[in-house]
Amino acid sequence: MIREIKKSVVLLLALSLSMQAWAQFTESDTLKYRIGLRDKAATNYSLQRPQEFLSEQAIARRNRQQLAIDSTDLPVCRPYIDRIRQYGVHILVSGKWDNFVTVSCNDSTLIDQIALLPFVRSTERVWKHSGIRKSVRRDSLIDRKQLTDSLYGKAITQIEMSRGNRLHEAGFRGQGMTIAVIDAGFHNVDRIADFKNSHLLGTRDFVNPTADIFAESSHGLSVLSCMAMNQPRVMIGTAPEASYWLLRSEDEDTENLVEQDYWAAAVEFADSVGVDVINTSLGYYTFDDASKNYTYRNLNGHFALMSRQASRVADKGMVLVCSAGNSGAGPWKKITPPGDADHVLTVGAIDKKGILAGFSSIGNTADNRIKPDVVAVGYQANVMGTDGNLRLANGTSFASPILCGMVACLWQASPRLTAKEIIQLVRQSGDRVDFPDNIYGYGIPDLWKAYQQSLIK
Repeated sequence: MIREIKKSVVLLLALSLSMQAWAQFTESDTLKYRIGLRDKAATNYSLQRPQEFLSEQAIARRNRQQLAIDSTDLPVCRPYIDRIRQYGVHILVSGKWDNFVTVSCNDSTLIDQIALLPFVRSTERVWKHSGIRKSVRRDSLIDRKQLTDSLYGKAITQIEMSRGNRLHEAGFRGQGMTIAVIDAGFHNVDRIADFKNSHLLGTRDFVNPTADIFAESSHGLSVLSCMAMNQPRVMIGTAPEASYWLLRSEDEDTENLVEQDYWAAAVEFADSVGVDVINTSLGYYTFDDASKNYTYRNLNGHFALMSRQASRVADKGMVLVCSAGNSGAGPWKKITPPGDADHVLTVGAIDKKGILAGFSSIGNTADNRIKPDVVAVGYQANVMGTDGNLRLANGTSFASPILCGMVACLWQASPRLTAKEIIQLVRQSGDRVDFPDNIYGYGIPDLWKAYQQSLIK
């Protein structure tokens, strides 16, 4: 069941502007803009009083890993936001790490005026109304699963290939670890009985705060099942005893830059509520506005907002695991942001024999860093469907959470390590570590080997 958020956490959330989904967007608004800010000079907060803008969990995580609290942790300046609001625009989300606020309106001349404010460094249109809006209808449940001889059900190979099952046998099944799943929706997670043993802490929708996150896309449901399922002989995921936050940043009706603004806000929310590991099976390189499309030279880990945000995650003490993309057989071929970010685990897809899936996106980055980092099962992966039955699915979208759950178990087993040390440990456990390439990266990681290596560090 979904647990109630503790009152103390709610109070802490109210302290940080960057955590807020402002929810002032109205259906009549046809434009959305990202307003980049120059500084935080008008802040009322101080780095010497972090408890005023960071939760206890976030502070404890930084202290445990000896990570500095810096200016990126300070909330976006409230006086700046109030001044922008006076122009009649609606505040949607803000991001403190990259120092921006996202607004909606009907009149682009308002943005021209805002651009002249002394504290504004940039403005960019990130969404234009297209008239597309799909109706949401819940799928019916059938629930006719068959039991298998294996404890893990048909998903046994998904975890055995990286020996994550050995971590489970040693007692490391994700207990005490919190994972945020940032996705497009979690259709019927609240109704499917097989999730009753999963530890769901709560939800947050950054696309539309009034929407029913359990009536949106089925994608997040299948992603979540790779980790959180805990039904013996039906399906056990790779982190069955971890706790989960379900966060929505992807709007499947359109493809616009604003979804990266939502994603940035979701990552900062995850930081605020004490998340350890983040999975995101999302990636972008083309948009409805073709002038925003990325090129190969943009894959440097810092061009896309998503990539800049992702590159900071480990510096805040969290591990980000993301999908490499499914463009390997198409004209683009390359990884998709945020998979080009620094200090993240970008995951390509293989089949259950260890052969690369033809659709799996390849590297390297524009600055020649190895990508993908590692690979996991993403061809004919076993996942949960919206009707309550297991199905087979293809995509790096599923390779990412399959690995992510095992990473959480590894970190549970090696709690003294930092986020960056965990990332490096996973890479070094790959079966191609001596000769990494731009197809398999460091190869298929051996999480049991990684654990053994962590014991001698």
